[in-house]
Amino acid sequence: MTVLKIKPVRNLFVALAMATTALVAVSPLQVAHAQAPAARALPDFTDLVDQVGPSVVNIRTMEKISQRSMQGMPGDEDMLEFFRRFGIPMPNVPNQRQAPRQNRPQPQQEEEHPRGVGSGFILTADGFIMTNAHVVDGADEVIVTLTDKREFKAKIIGTDKRSDVAVVKIEASGLPAVKVGDVGKLRVGEWVMAIGSPFGLENSVTAGIVSAKQRDTGDYLPFIQTDVAINPGNSGGPLINMRGEVVGINSQIYSRSGGYMGIAFAIPIDEAVRVSDQLRSIGRVSRGRIGVVIEPVSKDVAESIGLGKAAGALVRSVEASSPAEKAGIEGGDIITRFDGKAIDKSSDLPRMVGATKPGTKSTVTVFRRGSTKDLGITIAEIEADKPATKTAAREDRPKASTAGQAVGLTVSELADAQKKELKLKGGVRVDAAVDAAARAGLREGDIILALANTDVTSVKEFEAAIGKHDKTKPLPVLIRRGELAQYVIIKPAR
Repeated sequence: MTVLKIKPVRNLFVALAMATTALVAVSPLQVAHAQAPAARALPDFTDLVDQVGPSVVNIRTMEKISQRSMQGMPGDEDMLEFFRRFGIPMPNVPNQRQAPRQNRPQPQQEEEHPRGVGSGFILTADGFIMTNAHVVDGADEVIVTLTDKREFKAKIIGTDKRSDVAVVKIEASGLPAVKVGDVGKLRVGEWVMAIGSPFGLENSVTAGIVSAKQRDTGDYLPFIQTDVAINPGNSGGPLINMRGEVVGINSQIYSRSGGYMGIAFAIPIDEAVRVSDQLRSIGRVSRGRIGVVIEPVSKDVAESIGLGKAAGALVRSVEASSPAEKAGIEGGDIITRFDGKAIDKSSDLPRMVGATKPGTKSTVTVFRRGSTKDLGITIAEIEADKPATKTAAREDRPKASTAGQAVGLTVSELADAQKKELKLKGGVRVDAAVDAAARAGLREGDIILALANTDVTSVKEFEAAIGKHDKTKPLPVLIRRGELAQYVIIKPAR
């Protein structure tokens, strides 16, 4: 190693010159480049369009309309074509001038007319195509047009309105199928592209970024939010990442005008493929259910009952003879885990349960009266919601207790008939709610099931719980109102 001996010099510029010759020369431009962050060029979508474009199809739907209903349509042919092309329901206004004479019935002839336009993409090389359920719902005929201008009449294999996913089939082979991407690797801020037929304009390409993930706009799907321009006709088309993989199905927009306003939503492709697999195998989607009505857990409720954070799903009611009732789940329970998976938002629960095969033995973790417990449950298959049963007729009420007047409550024992009707072991009925109780939302007829994580099965227990409560702290009250359970927080007066 060479050691440089630098002697002191009087002239600063001479010293700088000697240092420059002794060290490796580095230009100012090189220093600037080394310090500046790497510049990122805007993406080029041309190769992606060439790669994925042939897999995107145009979907036109037809419906049969009686010739009689078409008579008397207001406007000219251009207006009729406008209604047909964009799938707008055509008004059925009778035309007095063309009305048939009495005693001369006219035969009703059906004609096929354009109903709407949408998009789709080729899922398999043998002709299975994925699109939105709302694109083909109610159609009498579905016509698929490929990018090479070939047209096919498609058969609807199955539709699922809950997820808005549909699968249709055309008789063709050797088709260019899309590559399915991994939604789990999709990142907010990532560039994505859409190809579709907005307003019937085939193979239109738009691009943007992922604005958010896990956006709650549906019961069973956490949508991908983007700022990709999506308009009527784009529905059912693919959302594509920069690797040329489909990560979603463009399905919805947020709009006050009916047109694109900068926010669009796509169905995650993993969810869509799960649905399409069932549609292709059995023609419908089988989802699990446990039979509860739920709502989010508020911050006030979570803090007042000792849950810690506002997470989980608050059970408002349990359906009679449902898996939840058989498992021992009660109104007022907070379901915090399903099969060991944490429930951060109440909307997580129906998605987890819905994705579970009916007949599966699962475990739910509930938070009840300050402690947690695991309950075994057998998942049933989802069915139509049952109407709420009527509550028992009002009977003569026992003498009211005034022990709760400090918080604005007057209560009495619950009638036996109402206990039987609502399948309750106990509780007290609210006869009057004023002041703090009224401000909290309590009202006459509510049934109090618990106070401050303490079960209340009688007026005596209600009075004991009220007596123990620190009046300077909020009082969490679990109530039953009709068929639903909920928490209300009675806050102390300031």
